[in-house]
Amino acid sequence: MSALSTPAFLVDEGGLLVFYNDAAGTLLGRGYDEVGQVGPREWGGLFGPYDGAGDAIPYDDLPLVRAVRAGRPAHASFGLRAFDGRIHEVECSAFPILTARGSQGAIAILWPVEPDPADAVGTAAAGRANGAPA
Repeated sequence: MSALSTPAFLVDEGGLLVFYNDAAGTLLGRGYDEVGQVGPREWGGLFGPYDGAGDAIPYDDLPLVRAVRAGRPAHASFGLRAFDGRIHEVECSAFPILTARGSQGAIAILWPVEPDPADAVGTAAAGRANGAPA
């Protein structure tokens, strides 16, 4: 997980954040060595996640929590707050870590969602068509 260039988070079966990689640290603005293990209610307060309206997503609805509890992958799109306050839109896929004893936690992989340049071009063209300056 450390070698991945994609942001990744690891939680145990109780939701304790036990690790995130350097790519996640870059996204958040602080490395795991600065933050350390964080309980499930605390990491929600640190990073969010937030829905499209800017409201915190309930803990039980988070992909990591759903993956741990159901033993199945889960996916969602949401905003993640960095330590500088900036909200990053991401896609998150969480996968349970299953052993012979059952769920032992989950890993979440995040893909930052970049604004589509075509949307910006379309928006600018629409503005010009409505008489807005270029």
